[in-house]
Amino acid sequence: MAVPTAVLQRVQQRALQAEQIIATLRQQLQGIKQAAVSQAAQKEEVILRAENAKLRLEVEALKQELISAEIRNGVKQMSLPASGTGKTVTSAAPPSQPTPSAAPPVKTEEKKKGKQAADGSAGEGKPPKEGKKKEKKEGKPKQAPASTPEAPIDVSRLNQKIGRIVSVKQHPDADSLYIEEVDVGEEKNRTILSGLVKHVPIEVPAKMRGVMSEGMIMCASTPEKVEIIDPPPGVVPGDRVTFADYPGEPDAQLNPKKKIWEQIQPDLRVDENGVATYKGCPFKIEGKGICKAPTLRNTPIK
Repeated sequence: MAVPTAVLQRVQQRALQAEQIIATLRQQLQGIKQAAVSQAAQKEEVILRAENAKLRLEVEALKQELISAEIRNGVKQMSLPASGTGKTVTSAAPPSQPTPSAAPPVKTEEKKKGKQAADGSAGEGKPPKEGKKKEKKEGKPKQAPASTPEAPIDVSRLNQKIGRIVSVKQHPDADSLYIEEVDVGEEKNRTILSGLVKHVPIEVPAKMRGVMSEGMIMCASTPEKVEIIDPPPGVVPGDRVTFADYPGEPDAQLNPKKKIWEQIQPDLRVDENGVATYKGCPFKIEGKGICKAPTLRNTPIK
């Protein structure tokens, strides 16, 4: 029995309509899934932001407690020249240093008073001379040289210069270290050791596995990748890296006992634009530009 053509056409139309309805339902279902994922992500973001804000408050409270404890223990506090941060940093100088300069005059004065008491019975003509001597003794503390204040611990303490790597060779006793000869504009090249896998910070000239290292190379560093910080075009070996907010003079040689590098390094970072910074202040070569990392972003500098 033959099926009428009209019936076949209706069946075909209904099949097409069914396919269109199915496609529409699939699109709607996909949209619902995406909306659900987006809503969940927004909720998670709100939760994370709240947790981050709470952690910031806790960190700030702990910092204040640390500062209070240091003040109670006599540690001198010095403000950083950073713009409007209001934060303080502990001076590396021991708080007891100024005291010894004042102590000897006090002891001398006490001994002098003892002499005056002993000599008082000898005669009445001596007190004026003793008074003059006492005035001279009291004047000595004013002539004592004042102790040099400790410079703020910031990036200006580091003597950072542009260097050109002249040669690189494998360390004979360490597979993870290279020995590099670097031209930094001085009379002779500096020998520097650097690690590709594990970064080894060096504050002062030191022998590492029998090889003298005289500095370190600044790199953007992650557990997976290390990149040497690139200077701007036109620089020459010996150009100094400066920071607009930190104009101090660098130390001739860092004192390892004061852990200056260890206090500065946590604030050295590559920002989201690849610019090398210290507390947001760019590494700058005066008149030539700023220093950047080739590809890494939002990573520490070591």
